[in-house]
Amino acid sequence: MNSRPVMNMVKGAAIGLAAGMAVGYAGKKVFENNPKLKKKANKAFRTVESIMDTAQYMFK
Repeated sequence: MNSRPVMNMVKGAAIGLAAGMAVGYAGKKVFENNPKLKKKANKAFRTVESIMDTAQYMFK
């Protein structure tokens, strides 16, 4: 059994996890320092959520 593809997949997952944590940390710092941005992001999130709910309803 060749373990090479599995190791490549594990390495890719680890790199993705590290990159995601770095972006999350940086984003958290930006939101903490700018309450106006936090308000806009929450509004955008609610809008996207509403669009997704509407699209899901249309496909039923």
